[in-house]
Amino acid sequence: MREGLAAGAKVGAGMPALVLGASYVGFGGFVRDNALGLDIAMFTTFTAWALPGQLVMVELYLAGAPLLAIALGVALANMRLAPMCTVMLPVVRVEGRPAWRLYLAANWVAITCWALTMLHAPNQPREQRLSWFMGCALTLWAASLAGCAIGYFAAGAFPHPVSLALVFLNPLYFGLLMLQDLRNRQRLLSMLCGAGLCAVLHPFVPEWSLLIAGVAGGSLAYLLSMRGKA
Repeated sequence: MREGLAAGAKVGAGMPALVLGASYVGFGGFVRDNALGLDIAMFTTFTAWALPGQLVMVELYLAGAPLLAIALGVALANMRLAPMCTVMLPVVRVEGRPAWRLYLAANWVAITCWALTMLHAPNQPREQRLSWFMGCALTLWAASLAGCAIGYFAAGAFPHPVSLALVFLNPLYFGLLMLQDLRNRQRLLSMLCGAGLCAVLHPFVPEWSLLIAGVAGGSLAYLLSMRGKA
């Protein structure tokens, strides 16, 4: 277990922690710029740790949306984590071990540690994979909390466009991580189909283009991949 934790933490402590921490510097500054307290910034990072959902929460709160609307908005923004957990489960599960460990670990599934786990965990002994994921996730979580606090107290030190740009570092880094594994035919097809559909749909349905392209592009890539195996 210790070996897995240490190996995961080592991978997470490099560029991933730097990029994710910088993204949360932007979030901390965003919260401060909108006259909200450090407690909100830190509590949402500590409990939810999902930057898109946190941004939705702050924006809806500032817009005066009712609590139910905020909860639904955050839930919809974070729905992407459910299929991520489903995909990662066969990679880290060990038959015969208590299921509560998996339920607990699911609370730390986030886009960066998920991508890193899918890339690196298959090279680890199966009994150490869940520990590897937790070592990586906890390292990135700590970097996010630190970045959020730094961004909040350093608000005003960066121009507003720079603070907003920092928030988008993580999705960009995630895309670069995916490019490392283009040998996976289904993953490559998913990226190409999703990007192509999004470009076509955005002029017509800008609010829904990303969601539709993700579902339709991923489904199309799956069908094409299965047809290629037939």
